[in-house]
Amino acid sequence: MPKRKSSAEGKPTFAVLGAGHGGLAMAGHLALMGFPTHLWNRSKEKIDHVEDRGGIDVMGVVEGFGRLELATADMKEALSGADIVMIVVPASGHKDVAEKCARHLKQGQHVVLNPGRTFGALEFLQTLRNKGVRGPSTVSEAQTFIYVSRHTDFASSHIMQIKNSVAMATIPAHRTPKVLKVVTRAFPQFVPASNVLETSLDNVGAVFHPTLTLLNATRIESTHGDFEYYLEGVTPSTARILEAADAERVALGTALGVRLHTAREWLYLSYDSPGRTLYEAIQATPGYKGVRAPATLTHRYILEDVPMSIVPMVSVGRQLGVETPTLASLVNLASLIHDNDFWKSGRTAERVGLAGRSVKDIRLLAVEGARS
Repeated sequence: MPKRKSSAEGKPTFAVLGAGHGGLAMAGHLALMGFPTHLWNRSKEKIDHVEDRGGIDVMGVVEGFGRLELATADMKEALSGADIVMIVVPASGHKDVAEKCARHLKQGQHVVLNPGRTFGALEFLQTLRNKGVRGPSTVSEAQTFIYVSRHTDFASSHIMQIKNSVAMATIPAHRTPKVLKVVTRAFPQFVPASNVLETSLDNVGAVFHPTLTLLNATRIESTHGDFEYYLEGVTPSTARILEAADAERVALGTALGVRLHTAREWLYLSYDSPGRTLYEAIQATPGYKGVRAPATLTHRYILEDVPMSIVPMVSVGRQLGVETPTLASLVNLASLIHDNDFWKSGRTAERVGLAGRSVKDIRLLAVEGARS
């Protein structure tokens, strides 16, 4: 796809890195809204399909054909001229993407992880520093992904729902309003969080995805995921386990001086979901209707969310004296199922630069991007 001159004068240019379920949805929607959009993917095969079609077919809550300015497997080309770099890859790929981006990022560009999972922005920033990079201007992370979406082929996306509100924070935190001023031109749903500790720990997917997948392991393996993941996979009993894991997440936030939303509160803010209990709220969430369970346990709901979301919570919790027995049990079960020690491969406190740090030091790094 030859790069064409944008007709959208005055609009920021977005580079979307990743052409999976989320990346296709975001790139297609941005292009539909008239924003100059670049799409990058490591696999040239996926990009070739988008390039041949000239863009992305979008269906669902938004409909149309999003014509891209550029689709490429060349990172330098993808980042050239971009104002906002939206990273939409599994959290396990954040470090690799940071390394690939490092020598091509420029001052003035803003990186946003969609989402960061747990401590994603801290890991991304540390990776850039390890590569000797002092740009970009900021590294930000979203608390969750803005879409509920699935790709129907390599160049088509079905967007089932767009969340009402998605918190975002930047390192350093005082630049969050500056980044939001640009990002909200396309996505008014993004709202400021106090800092990246809030976006990292208000990470409800870290609780929902592994817990439901592990508790429905027999059903997933016997039916290959032929059931509604949330509406059938959540029962009153599984909801109670969800609540226990969620309470440990909230306790870690309290220890770090961050007020977090419970899973029940988050469902209401994101989807207007009514209900007196977490079970009732999940069953009343329209965006969950039609979302099928994973067809296999070899899925990002375990392979990404356990090492990149739960392990860092437990790791930092242990350092600060916060008890997390339910979350730790999920890591142990996932490690047994996959014969993979996620405690070793996961995003530990050491890996994100938080090992041995006090609450004061952790907050200083998250808020100012500085080390004491």
